[in-house]
Amino acid sequence: MNGIYTLLLLVLSNVFMTFAWYGHLKLQQNGTSSNWPLIGVIAFSWLIAFFEYCCQVPANRIGFAGNGGPFNLVQLKVIQECISLMVFAIMAHLMFQNESLHWNHFAAFICLIAAVYFVFMK
Repeated sequence: MNGIYTLLLLVLSNVFMTFAWYGHLKLQQNGTSSNWPLIGVIAFSWLIAFFEYCCQVPANRIGFAGNGGPFNLVQLKVIQECISLMVFAIMAHLMFQNESLHWNHFAAFICLIAAVYFVFMK
């Protein structure tokens, strides 16, 4: 069950992370934050990133084998990176419709799947 909680928290964390890192670009595109000073944009992103950390830290604590979880440190990192890229691809498509995926992006995703396979090999 710890593995499922870890994965769900990592997905939620990455949704917040993607908004924190790229949401301000969408706000600028639609005119909401066009006149914000850079420090305002940074503060806005930090506010969102707070919620990212509220999910990321417990995910790592719950999922880490040293705390009774099912994943070692390398596995946690590779899982996080894969989830991060999947969440980013979905959200970029939803938020920025002019951004599209190409064959090389899918090739990169296949490489990530291979990375997950190799990191979980005994």
